[in-house]
Amino acid sequence: MSCSALFTLNTFLSPALHRSLTLKPSKCYTAPTACVNVDTRAHQKPSVHLKTSEEIIADEKKFIVGTYARAPVVLSSGKGCKLYDVEGREYLDLTSGIAVSALGHGDPDWVRAVTQHADVLTHVSNIYYSVPQVELAKRLVAVSFADRVFFCNSGTEANEAAIKFSRKFQRFSRPDDTNVPVEFIAFKNCFHGRTMGALALTSKEHYRSPFEPVMPGVTFLEYGNVQAAVEMIQSGKVAAVFVEPIQGEGGVYSATKEFLQSLRTACDDAGCLLVFDERCWTKANFSYMACSTSDDVYLTNSVLQRGHLEHVQCGLGRTGYLWAHEAYGVFPDIMTLAKPLAGGLPIGAALVTERVAKAINPGEHGSTFAGSPFVCNAGIAVLDKISNTNFLAGVSEKGQYFKQLLVEKLGGNSHVNEIRGLGLIIGIDLDVSASPFVDACRKSGLLILTAGKGNVIRIVPPLIVSKQELELAVKIMVDCLPVLDEASSK
Repeated sequence: MSCSALFTLNTFLSPALHRSLTLKPSKCYTAPTACVNVDTRAHQKPSVHLKTSEEIIADEKKFIVGTYARAPVVLSSGKGCKLYDVEGREYLDLTSGIAVSALGHGDPDWVRAVTQHADVLTHVSNIYYSVPQVELAKRLVAVSFADRVFFCNSGTEANEAAIKFSRKFQRFSRPDDTNVPVEFIAFKNCFHGRTMGALALTSKEHYRSPFEPVMPGVTFLEYGNVQAAVEMIQSGKVAAVFVEPIQGEGGVYSATKEFLQSLRTACDDAGCLLVFDERCWTKANFSYMACSTSDDVYLTNSVLQRGHLEHVQCGLGRTGYLWAHEAYGVFPDIMTLAKPLAGGLPIGAALVTERVAKAINPGEHGSTFAGSPFVCNAGIAVLDKISNTNFLAGVSEKGQYFKQLLVEKLGGNSHVNEIRGLGLIIGIDLDVSASPFVDACRKSGLLILTAGKGNVIRIVPPLIVSKQELELAVKIMVDCLPVLDEASSK
């Protein structure tokens, strides 16, 4: 470019853009580039960054909106069930990114799936067809009630799609009706997401109140109250009923077969849709309770008493089964899911029956990023591995072994009220705050979580965790037990 052209360009730049183009000394560390054609992708030791954790945390507080209360650790790499911080310290990860990284970190099949499509095709938008999106949809249909799949980028987006699909279905089914049902039923203590539609379906006021007014037309009923739900559905005003077969945010209350079957029957009679939210959410305090006096499902201490409930929270294999509703033999019109489906990449999905899909026309809903070949190829790798019978059997076996260890080594502590869970999702109920214990474990190299009202230890390891790693985790927890006494004295 000539000097005169540069001068002309500089003259017409806005002041803000001109400032952004002005060269400044970089504050960021830039890795040196290789001078020869060397493959640097082989597994290497965790790198040590030039900035310390404290400096990075200070930068986060300065530049990122404060929506998270983070633990004071800066993670930089991971392999299997191990994570490493920027100083190179090793942690045993029993959080899985809140039950997302089901295959752990750097799973070879997942990495292969991701790198193949990163090198070939990452994004084309939904203007065009792509093979991985179709293949993942076929697999989801094959292992579920559904006939079709809508892909999105998160669980809350999946519920937004379900809201729109439900209202459109009612208009499609009643073309001559000028007063079609547009309202929704949800249940107290539910959690359906943080975007405005899904937020309107979430009962807890502290999530909704800062952002009101939210979408009107939502009625919250007592979870498990068959009579109230059926009467409301029969009013003819309800487009869809949103229900979690197992409530997570509300304390892991398990529905009864009677309750879900009554919803199914009432919805069929009224022409209302039944939506199951199985987005694998794990913000819970693991209090397993029956929702009625029915014998169909009754959980205590996470032991199956009647053999109906075989999947608690967190789908896609965490308890050894795929979908919660399958244990009841009751099937929805729409199911929403997300969490571990793509092994840590952002994905969500609304699985629907053919009669729902027929109501939706091109352009009535969509997403620019959803269902990309890059993410869907990762989803195929995850689903293929997790849905393997031997893999699921291994999850169940390790879960039983882990729970037995915890009961043996921690169950006698005076501050431990209960140890409960199925498969590789465990809750340890304490009579004191769990935060000091979680902090002590982290300082000893073990990452676990809190849940509920802060008095529950939540453990959701990668599904590929070994028995030896579980034994190490229990040892660390035993060593940290004294902090519970300190917490109780405060």
